[in-house]
Amino acid sequence: VQLQASGGGLVQAGDSLRLSCAVSGDISSDYALGWFRQAPGKERTLVAGINSGGGGTIYADFAKGRFTISRDNAKNMVYLQMNSLRPRDTAVYYCARGSVYYNPRSYNYWGQGTQVTVSS
Repeated sequence: VQLQASGGGLVQAGDSLRLSCAVSGDISSDYALGWFRQAPGKERTLVAGINSGGGGTIYADFAKGRFTISRDNAKNMVYLQMNSLRPRDTAVYYCARGSVYYNPRSYNYWGQGTQVTVSS
């Protein structure tokens, strides 16, 4: 199983970004997908998770109302739409595959990360 994240970049506060992640190596879609982030000196934390069918989602408090996770099982893709970005959102963002979308410890396959930098 491989995950390839893309879409990061340097933006200004208030801007939007859409992260994408391509999942390969597994023809089924019966797994959870999520986005995590890690800022320098901080632990990796779950940003958002989505279940296999896309009907169940969970968001970190800082992401609620600003970020939206979605997936396209036909394309084996997961997305993270991020709006109203803040400097504190600066981090490396990772996509991941797991078994339980709301349990960070269930994620066991990771992409390489994409840097998001938000300037003030």
